[in-house]
Amino acid sequence: MQLTKISNLGRMGAAAAALFAPVVAFAQTAAAPAAEAAAAAPVPDKGDTAFMFLCTLLVFFMIMPGIALFYGGLVRSKNMLSVLMQCTVIASAVMLVWVIYGYSFAFGGGTSAFWGGTAKMFLSGVTIESTASTFSDGVVIPEFIFMLFQMTFAALTPVLIVGAFAERIKFSAAVLFCLLWVTFVYFPIAHMVWDANGLIFGWGALDFAGGTVVHINAGLAGLIGAIMVGKRTGFGKDMMAPHSMTLTLVGSAMLWLGWFGFNAGSNLEASGGAMLATVNTFLATAAAVVSWSVVETFTRGKASLLGAVSGMIAGLVAITPAAGIAGPMGAIIMGLLVSPICYFFVSVIKNKFGYDDTADVFGVHGAGGLFGALATGIFASSSLGGIGYAEGVTMGGQFMTQVWAVVVTILWCGIGSIILYKVVDLIVGLRVPVEAEREGLDLAAHGESAYHS
Repeated sequence: MQLTKISNLGRMGAAAAALFAPVVAFAQTAAAPAAEAAAAAPVPDKGDTAFMFLCTLLVFFMIMPGIALFYGGLVRSKNMLSVLMQCTVIASAVMLVWVIYGYSFAFGGGTSAFWGGTAKMFLSGVTIESTASTFSDGVVIPEFIFMLFQMTFAALTPVLIVGAFAERIKFSAAVLFCLLWVTFVYFPIAHMVWDANGLIFGWGALDFAGGTVVHINAGLAGLIGAIMVGKRTGFGKDMMAPHSMTLTLVGSAMLWLGWFGFNAGSNLEASGGAMLATVNTFLATAAAVVSWSVVETFTRGKASLLGAVSGMIAGLVAITPAAGIAGPMGAIIMGLLVSPICYFFVSVIKNKFGYDDTADVFGVHGAGGLFGALATGIFASSSLGGIGYAEGVTMGGQFMTQVWAVVVTILWCGIGSIILYKVVDLIVGLRVPVEAEREGLDLAAHGESAYHS
C-alpha cells in the first residue's frame, strides 16, 4: 500500500509530490520500528506446534488409561476400581490447580530460586499470541501448548504415588494429599530444576525430562506414604498377588508408547534432539526388559512377566533424565544396569525393611530415578557418545552437580511429604477401617465393582 501511494504521487506532478513528501517520509519513519519489531519477533513453527500437541496427548495417554491400568492390574480384583478412581480424580484435580496457580508457581517468571511467583495465576497473560522459548535461539512454541505439556507432567507425577499405598488409603486422603503435595513439593521442584531462575537449573544440573522432578520425587513420596499409611491388613500372610497381569502389560505398553511424548516432547521442538530422545527411549527400555529377565532367570530360575514389565518401567525411568543427553550406546548401558539395581530394591531392600509398597513405586521409580539422575552426569560425556558438557565442566564436576540436585530433591520432598501426610491424617485420616479394607475399596469407598460374576 505504501508503494501504491508513492506511485500515485509520482503521477501528480512535482508540485503535489513536494507537498506530500513530508507526510510520506513521516509515515515511512513511523512504520520502520514496527516492521523491525515484527521481523524480530519469532513466530512458532507449525511443525513444532503440531509435534508438541501430539506429545502432550501421548503424556495424557500415560495417565488415562496407562498408569491406571498398570496399577489396577497389580492390585487385587476387589480394589481395581478404587485405583482407577484415584488415578482419574487426582489427575483431573491437579489439572485444575495447575491452570489456577500451579503453572505460575512453576513457570510464572518470578526471580525467586524456589518458586515462579503469582504473575500467571489463572493463566494471566497466557494468550494465543504469547509464546514460550525452546532450547534453540529464536525458536518458540505457543505458550498454551507449553503450559498444557507441563500440565500433563504435573498430573502424572502424583498419580505415580498412588501405587505405593493402594488398597488401604481413604479416597479423600489420597486426593487431598496429592493436591497439597503438588502445591508444596512438585511445583517448587519443577521450578528449581526447569525454570531459568531455578536453584538447581542455575547449578547446571541435567534433567532432560524429569528424573528428579518426577521419579525421585514420586518414588520417595510413595515410600513415605507406604510407611505412614501402614501395611495392608494380612500383608505377609494373605495372598496379595496381582489380579490381572494381562491388564498390567496393557498398561505398561501404553506407558512405553506415551513415554515417547514424555521424553521427546521435553525437547520442545521437532529437531534432532527429539529424535535422540526417541532412540534412547526405545533402546534403554528394551535393554532393561532383557536385563531384568536375565537377572530373574539366574536368581529365581524363571523369568516372569511381572519382572519384564518392571524392567520396562525401570528402563523408562532411568533414561528419562538422560533421554536427549546420552548417546544410544549409553542408553543401552543405562538400561542394562538399572534393572539389577531396581530388582535389588524390590526383592531385597523391601523385604529387609518390611515396608508395604504395593506397586513398588519406590523400588522402581525412586531407585531407578536416583540411578538415572546420577548416571546422566556420566553418560552426557561426549567420550561416551553423549552431547557433551558445558564449557569448562568435567565429568566429575557434572556428577557432583547431579548429586547435589538429588540431595535437594530428597530433602525437599522427604520433609514436605512427611508434614503433608501428617496434615492429611489430622484432617480426614489416612486409612480406611479394617472392615472396609477386607471388603475391598471398590464397594466400601465407591459402591460399585470393577467386575461382576
